[in-house]
Amino acid sequence: MNRLYKQVIAIVGGISILFAACLGDAQPTAARVIADYRKELERVAAETAQLQQAVQQHNALPALQQQFRKARAAYKKVEWLAEYYFPYTAKKINGPALPEVEADEKNVIIQPEGFQVVEESLFGDKDEQKRAGLLEQVEVLHANIGRLRYVAAQQETTDAHIFDALRLEVFRIISLGITSFDSPLADNSLEEAAAALQGIQHVLSFYPGDKQNKRVVETIEQAIRFVRSSTSVDRFDRMKFITQYLNPLSASLLSLQKELSIPLFTEPRALAARAATLFEKGIFQPDFYTPGMQAYSNPQKVKLGEKLFYDGILSGDGKRSCAGCHAPSKAFTDGLTTSFSVNGRATLRRNAPTLLNAALQPALFYDMRVNYLEDQAKDVISNRDEMHGSLENTVRHLNGNSEYKKLFSGVFGGGAVTEMHVKNAIAAYVRSLVRLNARFDAYMNGRSTAMTQLEIDGFNVFTGRARCATCHFIPLFNGSNPPRFDKIDAEVIGVPANRDTLHPAADGDDGKYNLYKIPLHKGAFKTPTLRNIELTGPYMHNGVFPTLEEVVEFYNRGGGAGLKLEAENQTLSTNRLDLTAYEKESLVVFMKALTDSSYTK
Repeated sequence: MNRLYKQVIAIVGGISILFAACLGDAQPTAARVIADYRKELERVAAETAQLQQAVQQHNALPALQQQFRKARAAYKKVEWLAEYYFPYTAKKINGPALPEVEADEKNVIIQPEGFQVVEESLFGDKDEQKRAGLLEQVEVLHANIGRLRYVAAQQETTDAHIFDALRLEVFRIISLGITSFDSPLADNSLEEAAAALQGIQHVLSFYPGDKQNKRVVETIEQAIRFVRSSTSVDRFDRMKFITQYLNPLSASLLSLQKELSIPLFTEPRALAARAATLFEKGIFQPDFYTPGMQAYSNPQKVKLGEKLFYDGILSGDGKRSCAGCHAPSKAFTDGLTTSFSVNGRATLRRNAPTLLNAALQPALFYDMRVNYLEDQAKDVISNRDEMHGSLENTVRHLNGNSEYKKLFSGVFGGGAVTEMHVKNAIAAYVRSLVRLNARFDAYMNGRSTAMTQLEIDGFNVFTGRARCATCHFIPLFNGSNPPRFDKIDAEVIGVPANRDTLHPAADGDDGKYNLYKIPLHKGAFKTPTLRNIELTGPYMHNGVFPTLEEVVEFYNRGGGAGLKLEAENQTLSTNRLDLTAYEKESLVVFMKALTDSSYTK
């Protein structure tokens, strides 16, 4: 274990030094911020050391819980930079308490560690006999803090990176901090959000002397007072907190950065560096999810892809197009429980998902078996039940078609049409189907009449008591992890095969498990987007629920476990939510406020 840690530290430290060399000398203010960050890390280490000592001395549970809260609050004040430069280590410190599979080693399971694992021991099972591994967990946590201190000792940065990291921290508070993602059992999300805001405020003390800075600090102070005025995590008004405090804060940080003549970044990433708020129109960049710059979209490529999308030339019999299962009139689904196969007689195993906003995902299909829309297109075209075609035959037909040959030449240059050209053109069209202009977005961007009070209440239930936002992350409402949006989650929720709640049957589709036969993935499916969900029923990978009301009730009961289905590795909480009738209604109404009907052909 120690040898592995040292190897990782050496690698990460080397990367940090190389990155700093590319930046040149750190700017004076930035250098002071980094020096202060290192001091703050010492405080985090001291607090975790005290937690370790308290465990060793067998202190009473309330004392251990109190020290735990102090340690994680200390970490929250430095989270803004830890997450920015060292996301791998930050995840080890405060990532979800769920095991994962090593990316390049399909048979290697990485056990969770960090604050959330310790939290399970201190706030989950109150039986002291079942907290046997607590000391080891705290020791691992303290070691990970040590790793963070080691790499921070060699870290350099610039003012531009600091302001970028601060704004991303505001986005992290919105999407993770106040949704109980970081504090699922301790119910300390609000105080931790206040600590994260204090961390931002402290950094801004290094950039004094102008009115904009004072306005930003005042906004932070107001936000902290508001969050601390709430007496209930479940009943906290997250909508008001975001729209009246956090959105203005991130926008003010951007204004301050511009006022100080600190440049913005232009490098490709999911979320544009110019984003004033997490809900600003056009801030998501679909080209980030391409295989490379050569695959970036342009209007001509999109137009060609659209023509291919509606042309049966892609299928084996020349009759089925992509639109056969992804019709614009049905929000790019087909409205069926599961789609018909290409022969029109049998049905496929899974429901046809919407293509709206599919471009903003780092993995595709319910089982996440491909990473790029180009590969998804190839998979669907060659699938014997879906289109029963082949790219080889398609390319041959296209090269023999004078109209298509001219169009491809205009987009990709002279020469023969290739398989990559076809895949990329179709993918470009799908990337053009980003639609983030629902009434919800209008409300978040300042149009106060865009949502009703019932819908606003539904948002607060969604992000609060119902815990929906711990899997369907704001603002995409899919499983793409904010604020980087470069990884997407799969969850095991125990979807049944039928609607009979008295005699439910387990679904026979093992999902992601079918790829590599990893037991951890049995029944795991990608977390889909809830945007336009009003139009994309029936729901779940097997289309088992025809209404949103049934979906809400399924979660209210605790997923498959609540139906008494075997759900050994269910990642969804097995606890009942016990939502009131009003809360259930508000949830459904809120989800309908995520509809953006500007997609029709």
